[in-house]
Amino acid sequence: MAKRNYAEITPEIRRYAEMCSSNLIDRELYETYRVNRGLRDMQGKGVLTGLTEISEVNGTGPAGEPMEGELYYRGYPIQELIRGAVEDHRFGFEETVYLLLTGRLPDRMELAEFENVLGSYRSLPSSFVRDIIMKAPSANMMNSMARSVLTYYSYDPLAEDTGIENILRQCVQLIAMFPQLAVYSYQAYAYYLSDSTSFFFHDAVPELSTAENILYMLRKDGRYTETEAKALDRALIVHAEHGGGNNSTFTTHVVTSSGTDTYATVAAALGSLKGPKHGGANIKVCHMFEEIKREVRDWRDEEEIARYLERILHKEAFDRSGLIYGIGHAIYSRSDPRAVIFKSYVQELAGEKGRQDEFGLYAAVERLAPRLIAGERKMYKGVCANVDFYSGFAYQMLDIPEELFTPLFAIARISGWSAHRIEELINGGRIIRPSYRNVGEHRRYLPLAER
Repeated sequence: MAKRNYAEITPEIRRYAEMCSSNLIDRELYETYRVNRGLRDMQGKGVLTGLTEISEVNGTGPAGEPMEGELYYRGYPIQELIRGAVEDHRFGFEETVYLLLTGRLPDRMELAEFENVLGSYRSLPSSFVRDIIMKAPSANMMNSMARSVLTYYSYDPLAEDTGIENILRQCVQLIAMFPQLAVYSYQAYAYYLSDSTSFFFHDAVPELSTAENILYMLRKDGRYTETEAKALDRALIVHAEHGGGNNSTFTTHVVTSSGTDTYATVAAALGSLKGPKHGGANIKVCHMFEEIKREVRDWRDEEEIARYLERILHKEAFDRSGLIYGIGHAIYSRSDPRAVIFKSYVQELAGEKGRQDEFGLYAAVERLAPRLIAGERKMYKGVCANVDFYSGFAYQMLDIPEELFTPLFAIARISGWSAHRIEELINGGRIIRPSYRNVGEHRRYLPLAER
């Protein structure tokens, strides 16, 4: 039997795929049996599958009426968490992690202690970078991170211990190590799989914040401005948590409920976040804007911008999907509080980088797109710019490579995943197992000779 090329799609596989593709389920059956696809009802409201005290996401009122979006972390409005960090002239992501994990805000001594704990874990095991990250670089950093997380299981003598103290220890270590896993994976990729001729690794600095460490490790000279680091810090805060129903966090609950270990759980969450419908949306926004910047001659002419957005909606431009990426959200209607908060930091960063015209173009699309979409589509609620709308532009201005956009999301969101994993273990007890109804026919088995 001849050996095949690993990536070759053979005629046999192509034939099998045709058979698989023919197994379509009649879409009307979903309504017949009242199946809420995606665990969302016909009005787009999520099906209640659990309870949580970690965060609250509101986008419509009690009667389904549109409202300004609200996001609470452990009962605190996210605006107040960021305002507190701004007024104290400090970084706020570490405080946010502490709050999500423990359920309470730290005082000054507790915050300093927690920052020291995170700093003490900002190193990887001896030879880990060489043996795990460098030897098999991947073109996708999320896959590299998942592999590293699964491999770390072998370095943990208590990997299978699901006691809360041990789970928390594992989670805090992973939260501290995620920036290194992401940045080092990118450095290996850039050198071995792209055209980079520069190869360097900076050790994380325990005394620096998460945001500062990311920029320090990523840049060859290790230099960054305060505006840059604070903008990234705010991005981490707004991405840290978003309720138990988002795809990767629900994955965390489902996998945790099976009783498996922390490393398998986090790897599964990474796999979910990698999907372009979840963590990769800001990349699509950036690609869309690259085309808008090429095709729209006057970035200040809102009529010209509107005409081009209409072409996108009519599937005549960009990727022909009919979607204006970064506009619309499953829950929010009038506004996404994360986008509202982050927008001001993006504007400040654009001023520092001399890219005010680009920011103006983004702001114009944000204003125009909801009105144009409402005129074209039947909607159950309003649409607004979501957090992905501005985040990719911010990362571009920070000279962060596109390959790290989704890993940055993971660096922030692992704090939420960790809080939900602990909550599931404390309050769960039953494996999560929803139902699927079979709509296929029963058939009589035919012996091989009679087929």
